[in-house]
Amino acid sequence: MDYLESIMRRDPAAKSKLEVLLCYPGLHAILVHRIAHKLWVKGFKLLARLISHLNRFFTGIEIHPGAEIGSNFFIDHGMGVVIGETAVIGNNVTMYQGVTLGGTSMEKRKRHPTVEDDVVIGAGAKVLGNIVIGAGSKIGGGSVVVESCPPNSIVVGVPGRPVPRGKPRPMIDLEHGELPDPVVDALNRLIERITCLEERVKTLEEGLKPRI
Repeated sequence: MDYLESIMRRDPAAKSKLEVLLCYPGLHAILVHRIAHKLWVKGFKLLARLISHLNRFFTGIEIHPGAEIGSNFFIDHGMGVVIGETAVIGNNVTMYQGVTLGGTSMEKRKRHPTVEDDVVIGAGAKVLGNIVIGAGSKIGGGSVVVESCPPNSIVVGVPGRPVPRGKPRPMIDLEHGELPDPVVDALNRLIERITCLEERVKTLEEGLKPRI
């Protein structure tokens, strides 16, 4: 029941626990994954893969049975989510539709991301490779993240660029629609600097004009 309550706190569209239990494919996908993962760990690899395959067919969410997922993980909407074999997801993580936790290596080793506690990953974001997304971070929708980021970061853009937030946020912080753009911020600072230099040059030119 605590899990259902955590979902309702993160989705204002949820009207009741019964609705969440019956109508949320993200919840169904995670519950089935728990079964598949236990089978995977016990060595029933083929059966685990078959269950995860059926899970994808019915929910539109692909979670490899080898992925390690913590408590209170919530996939909102869910369609098109892909979570790779060696991905590790912490507690209280929120993920939206179209997210990929993908690998970038053909080697049979840790090749998928580690997502620490209380992270929010926006719709369509791609997090690729054996990297770490620090606790409390936000990944902007549509971002492509290929490098690790420290805790409490905001990551936006292609490729994703981390912007440290400086202090921890509340455990559930879903405000991911208005995130800063580090490229725009840098350009604005550059424009301000150029404007300042132009004013100084103008002042110097005025001082050098011959006096009549």
